[in-house]
Amino acid sequence: MRSPGAFAQCQRALLSKMGPHMRRPLLRGVLAALFFACALGFTAAYRPVSAAVAAADLPSKISDAEFWTLVADLSEPGGSFPFDNFVSNETTIQSVIPALKARTSRGGVYLGVGPEQNFTYIAALEPRMAFIIDIRRQNLVEHLMYKALFQLADNRADFISRLFSRKRPADLSSEATDEALLLAYERAVPDQQLFESNLREILNTLTRSRGAELTAADITSLTFVYTTFFREGPRLNYQIGGGPSVDMPTYTDLMTQSDGNGQHHSFLSSERHYHIVRTLEMNNLVIPVVGDFAGPTALREVGAYLTSRNATVTAFYLSNVERYLFDRRRAWRSFYANVAALPYDERSVFIRAVLNRPAFTLVSLVAPIADLMNAFSQGRIRQYQDVFGVLP
Repeated sequence: MRSPGAFAQCQRALLSKMGPHMRRPLLRGVLAALFFACALGFTAAYRPVSAAVAAADLPSKISDAEFWTLVADLSEPGGSFPFDNFVSNETTIQSVIPALKARTSRGGVYLGVGPEQNFTYIAALEPRMAFIIDIRRQNLVEHLMYKALFQLADNRADFISRLFSRKRPADLSSEATDEALLLAYERAVPDQQLFESNLREILNTLTRSRGAELTAADITSLTFVYTTFFREGPRLNYQIGGGPSVDMPTYTDLMTQSDGNGQHHSFLSSERHYHIVRTLEMNNLVIPVVGDFAGPTALREVGAYLTSRNATVTAFYLSNVERYLFDRRRAWRSFYANVAALPYDERSVFIRAVLNRPAFTLVSLVAPIADLMNAFSQGRIRQYQDVFGVLP
């Protein structure tokens, strides 16, 4: 496992791997970013999150108090994004799951961004712990909504009933397929009383049962998100909340995808998959974080926390965030400097969503983190297209 070392040793190691061209003034920015990553590794142990802990394995469960402390201490101030992102718009996320399962092992750490698609990757990879990092605080609030729903529903049918505030059809069994479940709830009628009761239970679960100190703004945001799920039901898609006016997959579509070989991997495809995610949520091991991938705190603090516990990042789901970082001057360099602070190894992977024009669909791809970071350290990453030159 690669982990941050002392600053001077890190600098010497980087210089030994760089050719003379890397020291030219034209590429000083890259070199500075790498040295900044070294400095981060050297100072991370003195940051608040990691200072109070000695090196130890990842916990099998953490307390509510520690969960809320992590959420607060790892997070940055919220940022903005053009759309609400209630639900994913990626139709090929399951296509890479066979390759992910073949390459990675269970029991590592999963990092991701965005809403529910993370649960499908978590169900497939079975990590010990997961961190969902998104620039929007509303995404954190949505994940808290999901956290409460996982606690309140001990099976898939009840979970979907609560998610969309539709009464559970009497004939749904625990063995129902994902298609049968979602289509049954598409036909079900929205229930206002059930919505109001569920909303109270969600807030009570988070505040009274779990000890959250939600702000008034958080409660307003959660109510807004949950109302949207109630209003739209399983036909909810990315257009709701300002997404592009093109065909977008619905919640039903996303939950009933396959990997191209006829295998269904969504977290609602089986009770086993559902309970993989539910167990982690119940044990406070899915940590939602507000953070910019290129920001000063979130990714670095996650890296410090994991390094102090001898943990390894198995997979880092980026969606298409990299593209936005390359649109912001030097943000991509800050992002890769932040990745340098994460504990990863030769088997660790990025999962990307790449826009396929003119169809306006997102294609999922997997690439080793180490390969990208080696290319970055050698100065071979200068624009977004260069990222794909290091694909295996």
